[in-house]
Amino acid sequence: MVFGELRWTRAPAAYSVGPDRIEITTAPHTDLWQNTYYHFRNDNAPVLQMETEEKYFSFIVKTDFAESHHRFDQCGIVMYLDSGNWLKASVEYENERFQHLGSVVTNHGYSDWATTAIPAEVKTMWYRFSRREDDYCVECSADGESFSQMRVCHMWEGTGKIRFGIYACSPEASSFKAVFTDLKLTDCAWKAHDGQQPD
Repeated sequence: MVFGELRWTRAPAAYSVGPDRIEITTAPHTDLWQNTYYHFRNDNAPVLQMETEEKYFSFIVKTDFAESHHRFDQCGIVMYLDSGNWLKASVEYENERFQHLGSVVTNHGYSDWATTAIPAEVKTMWYRFSRREDDYCVECSADGESFSQMRVCHMWEGTGKIRFGIYACSPEASSFKAVFTDLKLTDCAWKAHDGQQPD
C-alpha cells in the first residue's frame, strides 16, 4: 500500500507532532459544517491528513479528549477532500451528563449529522476508517479491539486519490488539547458484503 506523509490541510496555531503522539490545541470558533438545515457554514478546523489512491484499506487512531469541556468541543477522524466534500467522526462534548458520539457526511456542500448519546465520563475513543473503492465505513471502539459500525456511506467525490487523517475543533468560545495516538494503517477490515444478493 502506498500512502503519503501526514501533512496539514489546515494547521492550528498550537500543535505537537511526534512519532507516537499528536496534540492539537483547538482555537475558538473552529468547525467543519456545511449548510444543512439552518444554512450555517464553517470550514476552518485544523486537519492533518495523508494522501492515497489505495482502494482498500483501514486507518485506526485513538483519540483522547479528556480536556474537552465546552459544548461541541470535538476531535476524531476525517476525510477532507474540499470544503463541500468530507466526512468526520468524533465525540462532541455537550454537558456534564452526556456527550454525542457521531459522524457527519458532507456531499456537494450539504452536511448531515448522525449521533447517539454517551456518558460524559467517556474520555477516549478509537476509530477505524475503511475504504472499499468509493464507499466508506466508520467504526468506533472503547478498547481498540472490538469495533462497532457507526455508518456506511458513499462519497460522490471520493474516487481515485483521497486524503484522510485527524482533526480537532471548538465551534464555540472554547479551546482544549486533543491527543491522538496509536495511528495505524492495515488491510481493509471492512469485509465484502456476503448477505442478500441483488435481483
